[in-house]
Amino acid sequence: MKDNLAYQEPVWEELIGGRTVAMSPRPTTNHNRTAGNIYRIFGAYLDGHKCEPFPDGVELYLTKEDRFVPDGMVVCDPDKVQPDGVHGVPDLVVEVLSPSTAKYDRGHKKDVYEKCGVQEYWIVDPANRTVEQYLLEEGRLELHTIHALLADWMWEKLNEAERADVTSEFRCSLFSDLTIRLEDIFRRVL
Repeated sequence: MKDNLAYQEPVWEELIGGRTVAMSPRPTTNHNRTAGNIYRIFGAYLDGHKCEPFPDGVELYLTKEDRFVPDGMVVCDPDKVQPDGVHGVPDLVVEVLSPSTAKYDRGHKKDVYEKCGVQEYWIVDPANRTVEQYLLEEGRLELHTIHALLADWMWEKLNEAERADVTSEFRCSLFSDLTIRLEDIFRRVL
């Protein structure tokens, strides 16, 4: 069946630093659940607002040499949204880590997002249940906080003072009244 062209999987590509990079293999269930959960959080919150969330699969045109497909983004300028994707800088970008893409998400992509002026960037790791939240400060994407959803066995090992330091929710810098719960981001992630 793999030889039948009707059953061939599409090849997903990004343009990274002028080089075409295949995005394969396709994301895992945990990757898709995480990205979908984040999209639903922003979709519910932004319903009826000017800003719009986009899920995985929407192309982002940033420079002549960089066309990415982030796992999620929020765009507050409707003029940037075109039929073939987003042309210009989104306000927030989310990349969910995969072994095959982590070096780009932490390296070249982060550098391009910074250079172009993305206000907030998340690197989300479903395996470790963490969200690295970067904020643009004086032209640089600086690590603001790493949020972690602890497994029950880890929580039980903490003393009372350590538990007091653990947060289970955070705020997106773009929306002061949106509280994001880690358990909502990692809901049903195995």
